[in-house]
Amino acid sequence: MQVKKVLTYVAVAFVVFYLFTRPAQAAAAVNGVFDGIIQGANQLAVFFSSVLT
Repeated sequence: MQVKKVLTYVAVAFVVFYLFTRPAQAAAAVNGVFDGIIQGANQLAVFFSSVLT
């Protein structure tokens, strides 16, 4: 249980460090993640539209 807690703190520290040292790249990474989620949702919508028609 302690290892998971330590790894969580290390991951959060890394994210904070990345945000402060490279904010433009961090914003691009977040935009990329959201673009991927939106693309996946659009593909699911196309799939269900095709199935239901």
